[in-house]
Amino acid sequence: MKILESVLIYKEEIKKIRRDLHRIPELSFEEYETAEYIENYLAELGIRCENKIAKTGVVAFFEGKSNGNTIAFRADMDALSIKEKNDVDFKSTNEGKMHACGHDGHMAILLCLAKYLAESKDKPNSNVLLIFQPAEEGPGGALPIINERVLEKYNVSEIYGLHILPDIEEGMIGIREGEVMAQTGEFDIEIKGKSAHAAQPHKSIDSMVVMSELILGFQSIVSRNIDPIEAAVLTVGKVVAGDRRNIIANTAVLEGTLRSFKTSVYSRIKDRMRDYTEGLEHIHNCNIELVFRDMYPPVINDKRLTQNLIENLHESEIQIIEPLMLAEDFSYYQRVVPGVFFFVGANNSKKNFLHPLHSERFNFDEKILINGLNVYAKILKAKKIIT
Repeated sequence: MKILESVLIYKEEIKKIRRDLHRIPELSFEEYETAEYIENYLAELGIRCENKIAKTGVVAFFEGKSNGNTIAFRADMDALSIKEKNDVDFKSTNEGKMHACGHDGHMAILLCLAKYLAESKDKPNSNVLLIFQPAEEGPGGALPIINERVLEKYNVSEIYGLHILPDIEEGMIGIREGEVMAQTGEFDIEIKGKSAHAAQPHKSIDSMVVMSELILGFQSIVSRNIDPIEAAVLTVGKVVAGDRRNIIANTAVLEGTLRSFKTSVYSRIKDRMRDYTEGLEHIHNCNIELVFRDMYPPVINDKRLTQNLIENLHESEIQIIEPLMLAEDFSYYQRVVPGVFFFVGANNSKKNFLHPLHSERFNFDEKILINGLNVYAKILKAKKIIT
């Protein structure tokens, strides 16, 4: 990757920040120590920030010469309920919690971008806002930030975000215009039947039989009700039913997820799921409770901004990726202002940096963080915000 000389000087700094933050992982809306670290770092640079955004978030504002529109960059702050199994000297000190999704790296990139801006010779030509956002892993911190009118307050006109991804080779930037990540939701189902002895099935309403029919029926929704050109996922990931081998199940509980890139497809899947559950209620004379929890909208990259970014990167460092069924609450920002979300490659087989996101062994070589910082710096230079 062609790295700007003005960015290379932060190579050791960005590594230190990442390791500091990796030691203190905190869960969603509990990022108090993380927020304090960010605030102290910004204060040492003489940068004024606003804290307690969406409870634990922090924003740093750089006023530009024009004092007009603002370009924003976002990093997520929260960690996961995972016990780390990496044998490293910067291992998590918070038992049972781990930065297993790279958010420590995302924050390190944004803090070094703050230092890059603070140490620039001149004031930026336009405003820049750095958003350190809590709770990306759920229930989501982006929407509360929007509801608090942070983007309006700072007159944000476009926004950028990134994610470290072990599916892409080191040195590569994964990007695409349009659909990038899926809309996602969860569902819970409780089937209430009637228990009886296994030797007297005619006296029962077998919840396990209903559950089996429901699961099989759901499998036909995507294959027979959704246009094959469209991408969608409907998965039942957990089932609980029955008490003993010789007792017919009174209740059955199912948990699952659904994902798609288009809201219309997502809604169609939900409608057909309701149809199946209502039909089985009538057929088996049981009660089925279906609850949906709609989560993040799809991540859709703005065409113009994405093309502009690609034009300012070298073709050897760009990988045009296929859409991912992963989800990200960065999508909420893109509903308000144009935005681009891209990926920083982390795959390195020689160093065994191959473990997936949310793994207890997820790790990466900190040199890739400079790649993310480099892209942000190139965005600022391409827009002549920094000369």
